[in-house]
Amino acid sequence: MDERHRLIVTNIVINEHTFNAGALYEGDRLLEVYLEPEASLEGGSLLGNIYVGRVKNIVESLNAAFVEIAPGVPCYLSLADVKSPVYVKKINSPRLVAGDQLLVQVEQEAIKTKPPRLTTNLTFPGQYLALSTQEEAVGASRKLPDQQREALKEFLKDQRRTAFGVIVRTACKDASHKAVAEELWQLEQEAAALIAKAPYRTCFSCLRCQEPLYLRLLRQLPKGAVDEVVTDRQEVYGPLTKTFPELELRLYEDHLLPLSRCYRLEHLIQEALKPRVWLKSGGFLVIEPTEALTVIDVNSGKSSRKGDPQDHYRKVNLEAAEEIARQLRLRNISGIILVDFIDLKAREDQEMLLQRMKELVQTDPVKVQVVDYTRLNLMELTRKKVRRSLREQVKAVDK
Repeated sequence: MDERHRLIVTNIVINEHTFNAGALYEGDRLLEVYLEPEASLEGGSLLGNIYVGRVKNIVESLNAAFVEIAPGVPCYLSLADVKSPVYVKKINSPRLVAGDQLLVQVEQEAIKTKPPRLTTNLTFPGQYLALSTQEEAVGASRKLPDQQREALKEFLKDQRRTAFGVIVRTACKDASHKAVAEELWQLEQEAAALIAKAPYRTCFSCLRCQEPLYLRLLRQLPKGAVDEVVTDRQEVYGPLTKTFPELELRLYEDHLLPLSRCYRLEHLIQEALKPRVWLKSGGFLVIEPTEALTVIDVNSGKSSRKGDPQDHYRKVNLEAAEEIARQLRLRNISGIILVDFIDLKAREDQEMLLQRMKELVQTDPVKVQVVDYTRLNLMELTRKKVRRSLREQVKAVDK
């Protein structure tokens, strides 16, 4: 099987609604998918947008403020994270109070019943770096080799022209110092220009909109992770050739067979919305999201058992662990996750399974923590909440 990673950018129709879709494949396996409504920004992702927000009220018991980014659209802002806010209009008070207008960025989408989460630490992402306005330190991805990470940090400390913080992304691994320095200069100019024009913009103005979904997906992946990008949209093909000239790009022009059908995208998404996932061995997973957490049950199902039952359960559990790591990413499951694997009697087998799960989630671009087993022998994981689950993305347009 071809194991090359491909990004497919196209339109698809699900439940009679048209979506913009960005889908990452490994061979013929769907690893990750972004969906956004095609027709309007309403109901679409706000993640990364920067607004002139207005403080609606302060809730002392939560140590938080609710800030509107549009009339009737309040979002959550933790006061603990408000360090050096950029005010557009300030009420005469040393503290953040109702009526203040300030720059805020959406750092987490609305998830289930929770409103979008905001930050006053504005982030400007690039291909190699990310600039942050409230931080002063230079940090680097731990996926970079130690020696290279420290060398880049020292290099960037000398290159900075502002007090903004800098985070070195994994994509810096194969980049020249010249390319990194040029991007730093561009990001610093972009941040400074946005802050300078903010006082002249009205309340609820969106000063910086998120990048298209396919660009966001490409930026979060390590350089070289995607071998080919295929799209049937000319308006996508053009910008990609300029932004990522090193990528192999292909404009799909077969009008008889739509691109989404060629890669079975609608079918694979519908499968990812079902609770049951079959394993090659004949076992299966049952994935049930709830309001508080997601529960995953591992069953031996139709898998044939020969010889030692514990050896059989060990093999099914390892296969299940690999599929669970993929499903977390594909369905974009976040928060607390409890996995009920088939019982293994030997403690060394349990530890082996725990270590294997830790290895498998390392490829996930979203932070996943494999905690341990609970007292009921359930494996506990957490996955950072960043954007809506696949199920919520599909349901968003029906609201």
